[in-house]
Amino acid sequence: MKLSGNRSTLLRRFRRCHLAILLLCFTASGLCVAQESKLAPAKRTRIEAAVSKFMASTHAPGISVAVVERGEYEWGQGFGFADLENSVPASEHTLFRLASISKSLTATAAMQLVERGRLDLDAPVQKYCPSFPEKPWPISTRQVLGHLGGIRHYKPDSPDNLESGNTKHFDDPLQAGLNFFKDDPLVAQPGTSFHYSTQGYTVVGCAIEGASGAKFVDFLRQNIFIPAQMSQTQTDDRFAIIPYRTRFYDKKESGAVRNADFLDSSYKIPGGGWLSSAEDMARFEVAILNDKLIRRQTRDLMWTPLKPSDGSPNTYALGWGWGKHDAHEVAGVGHTGGQQGTSTAIVLAPDERAGVVVLINMEDQDAGELAREILNILSVAPGEKP
Repeated sequence: MKLSGNRSTLLRRFRRCHLAILLLCFTASGLCVAQESKLAPAKRTRIEAAVSKFMASTHAPGISVAVVERGEYEWGQGFGFADLENSVPASEHTLFRLASISKSLTATAAMQLVERGRLDLDAPVQKYCPSFPEKPWPISTRQVLGHLGGIRHYKPDSPDNLESGNTKHFDDPLQAGLNFFKDDPLVAQPGTSFHYSTQGYTVVGCAIEGASGAKFVDFLRQNIFIPAQMSQTQTDDRFAIIPYRTRFYDKKESGAVRNADFLDSSYKIPGGGWLSSAEDMARFEVAILNDKLIRRQTRDLMWTPLKPSDGSPNTYALGWGWGKHDAHEVAGVGHTGGQQGTSTAIVLAPDERAGVVVLINMEDQDAGELAREILNILSVAPGEKP
């Protein structure tokens, strides 16, 4: 009888535990459900080999990759470690700092407001962001989105100005970000030449708030992340307990891996302050390719490079850049990013309805190179030699 009673107690405990695990799986954004791969085995083998070779040459601790084919999310996987000290493996759910590919999210949100008639790309940006002072020349949201607004990038690091390595947390992120640069002179007359500026995207974020009447973070959550089913994407809040967030690394000149410098990115969320996973960013690609977030006509406008008046060549559009390195590569539109402890790339081949996401938890790595290599693997037809 005693043995039977113990067995009954154990069974009840097992059932309660099993039920708890099932409930956790259903409430944790589906993270317990494994991604069923639709990717051709031969392509997957070649992608895994490319990632392995990349990691061997760079000593990157962890990489997450996701791919889209025929407008569908087909496969995602993590390689290496999200946390070296605790031996936590990376997966397609691991959260990385997006760095500058945040700009593509911000640009897409801005174009939604253009579609709704709430944002005029060519009106002075102060119409929507009055806290950004007027300058000697008018500046439009279109120019700022395309880095033609003449707004400076980070100031060079110095002991009294650690702008690109900010360590202070701000609860009023957009205004705090504007305070870094809003009173500084422009580096060029708007429209004349390309000057890459993460700070400029803080102005875009401010314009989105003014045009929508909502907080920037809330607007993206409701209009980008929820419709695209990006359930993990969130701001890189260093105070929050965020499951699946990777640790961040860099590499010494000797090649030794170490923890990256500290960063609080709360002052530059529109241009480089989001966390996301490879799976979430692949879902963003799917939503863009299938016109779920903006119409095709609007997407084409967003992906049309601007022409500086100085006549210099330019492949950057509105939050996205076009690239093709040689005749053998697939032409793609996308963005790369680099920040303390992260290197990222998102690339889409619209004609092939394909896309790639590469997220690395180490700075100064060429995530774009790996993403382009994977995109070229996807473009190879079955039986065709690469």
